[in-house]
Amino acid sequence: MSQNLPRTDPRPKVRLYVEQPLGQGQHIAVSQEQVHYLGNVMRMKPGEAVALFNGRDGEWRGVLTALAKRGGEAECDGQTAPQLNPPDLWLLFAPIKKARTDFIVEKAVEMGAARILPVQTEFTNSERIRRDRLQAHAVEAAEQSGGTHVPGVADLAPLARVLADWPEDRVLWWADEGLAGSDPIADPAPAPAAILIGPEGGFSPTERARLAALPFVRRLSLGPRILRADTAAVAALTLWQARHGDWG
Repeated sequence: MSQNLPRTDPRPKVRLYVEQPLGQGQHIAVSQEQVHYLGNVMRMKPGEAVALFNGRDGEWRGVLTALAKRGGEAECDGQTAPQLNPPDLWLLFAPIKKARTDFIVEKAVEMGAARILPVQTEFTNSERIRRDRLQAHAVEAAEQSGGTHVPGVADLAPLARVLADWPEDRVLWWADEGLAGSDPIADPAPAPAAILIGPEGGFSPTERARLAALPFVRRLSLGPRILRADTAAVAALTLWQARHGDWG
């Protein structure tokens, strides 16, 4: 807790993501959409406190100084939590149905993915995504989970292009449904790392052959059963975080 706040001062429960720098005495603009949420949904009034974070400066207590239809303002009066970034773990996944894609992004944020990369495979069900909408889901998940980091959501890109530009020092763990029912293949390695989750129809024979041939790719077993794509994402993130992440 910041020395600027008494130890009896409770940490605000309502959290807002903002883009401005945060610091003692800083005045922060509150958007029209956020004002609607604070005033009409949470029934908050000027003088009450919210938690503010921007993904860089930790979490700060902000006292609401104005709430108007076109926007509001809050003033920072003490830091309530330091900046805590997740391990350097990326999640790559093939988009599926809208609600389940939203679920993957939400859970990836909650479970500490540092970056989220949707990829287009031969059997991907969705040919386009709304990156701005998925990024908004990431912000909401960070607000609700108490995190101070918001992972960036990349534009949908062909898997082949992502693999061609892959950084050599980052291990890519391929959650291979072909390993279901077999003995586990290796333990996930520490960061920098990434996890690849395939589409509902699995990877094509061509994609499987290419993945198996790449020197930075490792096959990962997720147990004796074939999991749905959204379940596989949660299972793989859990496995990595439990062994190499920030859960300890």
